[in-house]
Amino acid sequence: MPNTRPNKNIPTEQENPLFHDTWKLLKNYRDAVWNLELAVQQVRSTFEIEYGSSIEEFLDSIYLAGADIGGSKLEDYAKSIERSNKMLTLLNSAVDILRSKHKHGEQYYWILYYSYLSPQQLQNTDEIIESLRPHIANISTRTYYRKRPEAVQALSSILWGYTSKDCLEMLDKFFPTGK
Repeated sequence: MPNTRPNKNIPTEQENPLFHDTWKLLKNYRDAVWNLELAVQQVRSTFEIEYGSSIEEFLDSIYLAGADIGGSKLEDYAKSIERSNKMLTLLNSAVDILRSKHKHGEQYYWILYYSYLSPQQLQNTDEIIESLRPHIANISTRTYYRKRPEAVQALSSILWGYTSKDCLEMLDKFFPTGK
């Protein structure tokens, strides 16, 4: 059976755990955003009902009174929301860096956006490609499937940095060992 892999230089999920982590992060992005928004809204509503004030007013009054909420369910919930928010902020920052600094950043951004990051998930590849057409001239299904793993790999290198193997290969190109 012939190898139908579009680009043999781009590792698959099985070959590179960091690539796998980025794929997983992207595939769960919409759900994470939705869950974070729901959690924040739920906490705000609960506070307004139970305490008759906003979270910010409540926390200000606790701090002014010198009360400690350490170890409470409230603190655990707030830390969970904060952790999720930091993860989403990190991913969004990495996507912004990719878009503005990478040589194919604009194309990669739109591929990632319509594939994983847009608020509404598109129904299929044809819809994604149709949405990409204003941003990427002459994009075909084959081009999309070739560029998508490249975009994920580029984002992965921003999120996790170059692996030591990547660095060694790069150093060998600049400073051959003369074998």
